[in-house]
Amino acid sequence: MAKYDYVPSPFMSNPIVKWVDHRLPIFEMVDQQLIKYPAPRNLNYWWNFGSLAGVMLVVMILSGIFLAMNYQPSTVAAFDSVERIMRDVNYGWLLRYMHMNGASMFFVVVYIHIARGLYYGSYKAPREILWWLGLLIFLAMMATAFMGYVLPWGQMSFWGATVITNLFSAIPLVGKSIVTWLWGGFSVDNPTLNRFFALHYLLPFVIAGLVLLHLWALHVHGSNNPLGIDAKGPQDKIPFHPYYTVKDAFGLSVFLIIYAYFVFFNPYMLGDPDNWIPANPLVTPPHIVPEWYFLPFYAILRSVPDKLGGVTLMFGAIAILFVLPWLDTSRVRSGRFRPAFRVFFWLFMVVTVTLGWCGSQPPEGMALTIGQICTVLYFLHFLVFLPLLGWFERPLPLPASIAEPVLKSAAK
Repeated sequence: MAKYDYVPSPFMSNPIVKWVDHRLPIFEMVDQQLIKYPAPRNLNYWWNFGSLAGVMLVVMILSGIFLAMNYQPSTVAAFDSVERIMRDVNYGWLLRYMHMNGASMFFVVVYIHIARGLYYGSYKAPREILWWLGLLIFLAMMATAFMGYVLPWGQMSFWGATVITNLFSAIPLVGKSIVTWLWGGFSVDNPTLNRFFALHYLLPFVIAGLVLLHLWALHVHGSNNPLGIDAKGPQDKIPFHPYYTVKDAFGLSVFLIIYAYFVFFNPYMLGDPDNWIPANPLVTPPHIVPEWYFLPFYAILRSVPDKLGGVTLMFGAIAILFVLPWLDTSRVRSGRFRPAFRVFFWLFMVVTVTLGWCGSQPPEGMALTIGQICTVLYFLHFLVFLPLLGWFERPLPLPASIAEPVLKSAAK
């Protein structure tokens, strides 16, 4: 953990707290690592999304546990059990809407969290392992969400599972064996649904473990900040509570209003209506698409006519993020001081959103061509643009400390 002068909070002098803490120092850990923990004094609201992701993880785990009590992982009963949850279980509709839309909200805050890290250089030394742990959380989220989408056993659930699992067959030598193992047989059927349900229930707890490691790694060197420079002393830091707990509480309030809109007023906006039709292996939907948060990677997959090439690029789109700390050759972390980088960063954001649109369209005509162009630009950003920018870009002068611009702004 980070080294600093720790002064216990007044509640630590309570006799009961002292008695418990002497035997299990949990109160001291909370006080030291959450309440009194020194954070950079200039964090803005973009730093709220990490805590929002943690809140959504708790919401998803709790709502998922109660849904699992009433769900039946059987191809015969799965669709009807979901309908029973909606109609007969007390507040079952609320639990399902919270869980269903919570997945989308979870990905929204995580995507913004990743984009903030990309803009402010939070992946650079000495936070490479912190970045890797975040990417592992993202991969576990994707696996959990995919398996959860299969559980209602609607048309898009069945055919989405069939298409995505079949992608592994492109792997030379072992691909077909992997697909057979995933299916538990020779087609998507009851064994597939059972193992997907088991893994969907298990993986959130794996994510929770990764989150603890992520927080541990974060507290070793502390948070990055909008200036991208290291804290020089006590003048650059403030206690996490009450300054950032209040800020997080305000951000959470705004977020919950948006979340509540989808849960209570527009719960089906982010879903596919075909999934309200029971799964039928004999009827293929005219246009099979995954959930919106997979669409950019789906567009990359379809941009290559060769199956193995498409699968390689799709997984490569995430794998390339693991080597990002070495692809970005600039010594300056924050995009605030890199004018040319800001242009390419926002171009990359436009490319990613466009890929999402291309993934939602049939793989033909203009949408396919645009998707292929954006796929090339996606990889060029990491493999060409970022390394060249680090060599040729002239960043703006960095402030001497975090406190310097903060105090100047306060003086004005």
